[in-house]
Amino acid sequence: MLAHVLVEPGRIELRDLPRPTAGPGEVVLRIRSALTCGTDVKAFLRGHPKFPMPTPFGHEFAGEIVEVGKNVKGMRSGDAVMTTPTAPCKVCYYCQRSQENLCDTVMDTMTLGGYAEYIKLPARIVETNLYKKPINLSFAAAALLEPLSCVMHGLDLLTLRPDDTIVLVCAGAISLLHLLALRALGMQRVAVLGRSPGRAAHARRLGADEVFIGGVEKASDAVHEYTDGRGADVVIECTGQVPVWEASPALARRGGTVVLFGGCTPGTQVRIDTERFHYDELRILSPFHSTPRAVRRAYELLCSGDLDGDALISGSYSLTELPAALEAHREGRGIKFVLQP
Repeated sequence: MLAHVLVEPGRIELRDLPRPTAGPGEVVLRIRSALTCGTDVKAFLRGHPKFPMPTPFGHEFAGEIVEVGKNVKGMRSGDAVMTTPTAPCKVCYYCQRSQENLCDTVMDTMTLGGYAEYIKLPARIVETNLYKKPINLSFAAAALLEPLSCVMHGLDLLTLRPDDTIVLVCAGAISLLHLLALRALGMQRVAVLGRSPGRAAHARRLGADEVFIGGVEKASDAVHEYTDGRGADVVIECTGQVPVWEASPALARRGGTVVLFGGCTPGTQVRIDTERFHYDELRILSPFHSTPRAVRRAYELLCSGDLDGDALISGSYSLTELPAALEAHREGRGIKFVLQP
């Protein structure tokens, strides 16, 4: 089979590798859609602590089962499916406390290699996070299961009120996925702050109640005016940039919540205004990855039709065109791009 391997930062090779075979509890998928994402772009440009190189590349995908191992129940060859590339062990300290996203082995056993013709899913994923794709859901939208499950995990940590005002910092793919999820959950006052007029236009088309263009500092006055001088009830930071982490709390009201969703470069540090956090009783959350519950919620949301995942797909490429797809994503020429092996 053909598969892309991330050899080192800035270097991808399309290799001819042996097609995997399914062992007990495992399945092999023929990949039908794989999506670009900001994490893969960052891994390509500078490496990633969870992707030791050389490594199979790509982790948002959906496809059809072509081989089923022994003891797999409820799945057969030919089934169209959607999945995540991880699953918890279910026995460690964190799993026993319903914090499966922090499972001792969940990241070490991550299945990478979505930018390929075939991929093997281990038994722990098949057992926990593999779902049949409904016929009315495209393979591209089904491949959103992984990032949407991360979004749903973050939202699970919040207690949202129908009258809350939420500000999303960034107008990139993960922020716009938050927007679609929040709107599908019935939230009306969702604003998006973005630097790019093009990305901001995407946010408005996808249902943002208000769009602010510019950096956090520049948009602070506009956000406060939008919220009658208070600031947002919930601020969700989606850039993973230290200066934006530090600036985002300025958009929150007293007693508000700041969600630091974007992951910063390892080893970096942030400064906080201790007076604001203490005397204004700001709540800070930093969600990471997802849980089986969040995966199930993401699956149900995608299957319901209330979230239009296809609206995030800006174009398609063949498998051999991965570098061009990543470059289009990096340059912001769209939201997400689909590779179709």
